[in-house]
Amino acid sequence: MELLPLILLSVGIVHLARNLLETPKRLPLWDRVLSRVWLGSAVFFALAQIPLFRFLGAWYGELIYLILLATVYQLRNYHPARLYAVALLPYAAITALNTLLRWVVPDFFSRYHEYFEPAQVFAALWLIGFGIYASVQNKKEQKQRRREEEQIRAAEVRKAELEHLVVERTAELTAQKETLEKTLADLKSAQTQLVHSEKMASLGELTAGIAHEIQNPLNFVNNFSELSVELAHELLEEMGKNEPDKGLVRDLVQDLAQNQEKINHHGKRASGIVSAMLQHARTSTGKKEPTDLNALADEYLRLAYHGLRAKDKNFNAKMVADLDPAVGEVDVIPQDFGRVLLNLINNAFYAVTQRKNSAPEGYEPTVTVSSKRTAKGIEIRIRDNGTGIPDSLKAKIFQPFFTTKPTGQGTGLGLSLAYDIVTKGHGGTMEVESTEGEGTAFVIRLK
Repeated sequence: MELLPLILLSVGIVHLARNLLETPKRLPLWDRVLSRVWLGSAVFFALAQIPLFRFLGAWYGELIYLILLATVYQLRNYHPARLYAVALLPYAAITALNTLLRWVVPDFFSRYHEYFEPAQVFAALWLIGFGIYASVQNKKEQKQRRREEEQIRAAEVRKAELEHLVVERTAELTAQKETLEKTLADLKSAQTQLVHSEKMASLGELTAGIAHEIQNPLNFVNNFSELSVELAHELLEEMGKNEPDKGLVRDLVQDLAQNQEKINHHGKRASGIVSAMLQHARTSTGKKEPTDLNALADEYLRLAYHGLRAKDKNFNAKMVADLDPAVGEVDVIPQDFGRVLLNLINNAFYAVTQRKNSAPEGYEPTVTVSSKRTAKGIEIRIRDNGTGIPDSLKAKIFQPFFTTKPTGQGTGLGLSLAYDIVTKGHGGTMEVESTEGEGTAFVIRLK
C-alpha cells in the first residue's frame, strides 16, 4: 500500500505538468498518453499487489520521471519546458548513476553510499526548489502571454472597427468625390456658357460700331461705282465717234482705273471689318499666330467708339492711338487678345462717360491706346481720364463676378477673363494703375 501515495502524487504532478506546459495545445497526441496516466497507474498498482510482480513498485517513480522527461524533451524549444528540464535533469542523472553503480559495482556503491545518498537528496531538493521556481516563472509567462493575447485580440477588434470605419469613410469620400466631380462638371458647363454670353455681349456692343465702320467704305464703293458708270458711258460715247479724241479716251480709261483701285481698296476695307467681326465671334482655337497688334488695337478702338456712339447719340470722347511701329507682328491668339482689348477699351469709355456726367465744364473725356517695344518685350497701355478705381477695390477687380457697374450692366467676368487670357493664355502680365478721380491705366506686358 506504500505505493498508493506515490501514485496519487505522480498523477497530480502529471496533471499539473499538462496544465503548466499546455500539452493539449502544444502536444495533442502525447497529451492523450498523459491524460491516461491515472489509468496506467491503477493497472500498475494492481499488478504490484501480486507477489510475482511486486518488484514493479520500485520502478513506478522512475517510469513517471521518464514520462516527464519525454514531455519536456518534446517541448525543448518552449522556454517553460527548458526550465522544467533544468529542474528534472540533475535528479535524473544522480538516480541513473546510483542505479548503474548499484548494479555494476555493488561493493563500491555499498562502501561509499553515504556520499551518493546526500547527492540524491540534494538533487531531490533541487528538483523541488527549481520546479517551484519554474512553475512560478511559467505562471508569470502565461499571464504575460494572456495579456499579450488579449492585447492582440483587442488590437484585432480595433483593427476590424477601423477597417469598418475606413470602408464607411471611403464610401462617403467616394460619394463626395462623385458629387464634387458632378459639381465641377456643372461649373465648367456654366463657365463655358458665361464665357459665351460675355463674348456675345461684347459682340453685340460691337455691332453698331461695325455697321458704322462698314458704312464708310460702302459709301466710297457706291460713289466710285456711280462715277465709273458715268465715265464708261462717256467712253462709249467717245468711241462711237468717227474720229474719237485719243487724249480724252486715255483720260477716261485712267479715271476708270483709278476708280477701280479705290473701289477695290474700300471693298477690302469692308471685308476686313467683316472678317474681324467673324473672328471675334468664332470660338478660339487656342493657337497663336503672328498678329499685327497695332492694327488690332486701332481696329477695336474705333469699333468700340462707334458702337457706343450708335447706342448713345450724346456719347462723345476723344480717341488717341499712340502706336509704336516697332511693335510689328506678335504671336498671340487673335480672337482672345481682341476680346481683352475690347473689354478694356469699353471699360475706359464707360469710366470717362461716368466722370463726364458729374464733371465740371471743360472736362474732355479721353481714351488713349498706346503700344511700345521695350527691352523686355511688348507693352500695351489702355489709359483713360475717367473716375479711377478706389484703393480698396484694386485687389478685387480681377476676381470673377466682381463689378462696379450697376446691376444689369456688367457680368463681372470681363476683367477676370481678360486677366486669364493674358497671364495663362499668353504668359504675360496685366496690371492696373489708378488714382481715384483722375483716371486708370491697364498695362499689358508680353514677352
